[in-house]
Amino acid sequence: MTPSSDPTRDATMPSLEAVASCIAGYDPDALTVSQAQDFITRFVPAVGAVEMLALRSALGRVLARDVISPIAVPASDNSAMDGYALASAALRTDAATVLRVAGTAYAGQQFEGQVAAGECVRIMTGAVMPAGLDTVVPQEFVLRTPEAKPQDETRTPSPPPRQAGESQSITIPPGIVAAGDNRRLAGEDLAFGEAALNAGRVLRPADIGLLASLGQAEVAVRRRLRVAFFSTGDELRSIGEPLDAGCVYDSNRYTLHAMLTRLGVEVLDFGVVRDEPAALEAAFRSACENADAVITSGGVSVGEADHTRKVMATLGEVAFWRIAMRPGRPMAFGRVSSNAHSAVLFGLPGNPVAVMVTFYAFVREALLAMAGAAPQAMPMLRARATAAIRKKPGRTEYQRGIVTRAADGDWDVQLTGAQGSGILRSMSMANGLVVLHHGQGSVAEGERVDVLPFDGLV
Repeated sequence: MTPSSDPTRDATMPSLEAVASCIAGYDPDALTVSQAQDFITRFVPAVGAVEMLALRSALGRVLARDVISPIAVPASDNSAMDGYALASAALRTDAATVLRVAGTAYAGQQFEGQVAAGECVRIMTGAVMPAGLDTVVPQEFVLRTPEAKPQDETRTPSPPPRQAGESQSITIPPGIVAAGDNRRLAGEDLAFGEAALNAGRVLRPADIGLLASLGQAEVAVRRRLRVAFFSTGDELRSIGEPLDAGCVYDSNRYTLHAMLTRLGVEVLDFGVVRDEPAALEAAFRSACENADAVITSGGVSVGEADHTRKVMATLGEVAFWRIAMRPGRPMAFGRVSSNAHSAVLFGLPGNPVAVMVTFYAFVREALLAMAGAAPQAMPMLRARATAAIRKKPGRTEYQRGIVTRAADGDWDVQLTGAQGSGILRSMSMANGLVVLHHGQGSVAEGERVDVLPFDGLV
């Protein structure tokens, strides 16, 4: 197949055979979850097109280039709290230290005077440390001796070297502060020329704030990944259509739309496609001409009475797998092409829970890699099973669970009940997936298991 000629698609994909040869013992009829993940990781290409975005529009986008700090953050030594700046050499260890207050330093308005021996400066949080001073004592730790109020308040300068009513001197108990305490050093957060953020990072709120602290109005990001999806099957009806006998409403498109939206990709919904060769081919062609990846649900099981598998194979290089997992055993993966445009194909099972499980197990990480994001494992939680769980070694099982905090502060997890791959309500009830690994056997009550929290899948 000819790879895409569109420079924004960046899609030079290796052949399935070349990738499969890298996996020892590859057997499409008995593929482990980890083998399938490795296979997909080696195959998917990343988009290369870059665009500049205003900082407030960059949340959730993938950083295209390293961001090098053009300044030191903070630019100068400054105070970490309200208090009094002093030279640590003036501190006594055998008795209280008494210092005269020479003036005040404000954030954004530093103290310009000279600080003599035996003096300190009243300082506010974020204010630049006066020259020669290296320590800040918090204001609540000192005893202040107030200055007499002047008779003529109208002549008080602004800001005064020492405000009326402010301490004329302070007394610091011994041992209350050590040299360098409560001082932020210049460049402590970021040094000039240091990498602030690395390419491949999915920008989070804290990253946006960090870029703003560097004065960055715009940021270079990878262009948004385009993902098309549709459901296949004559029994499916869209919301709003009459539900004929033997038919069901299509939930998979809505589930996929929600999962894709959380990933921040551009979503293209091609609706429900009937099990008819011409309609299927037209949908596949249009999808791969307009998207980087195509996701289908249904029509990939061996022996299904439909044409989806044949059309997939006709339009591209597609591997049909039976994966040692539950739910989600049948899956198709490869690429489809039309008019010199190629797209990565994920053919997912038709059952609603299997769609979600295979998406989280295989598709999510692949799409992030295609978007240019650096690999990052999904967070796992260890929790105690509240009841025994039956399982045979030789496949990976994903069971729906509800994780709660136990009285002893530990995490407990209980299953949601029946684990059939068509019971979508159990996914709605769950707040995580209990992951029972390939070589793992039955789990006893109280034994710890891995749980994939849903809140981590953002």
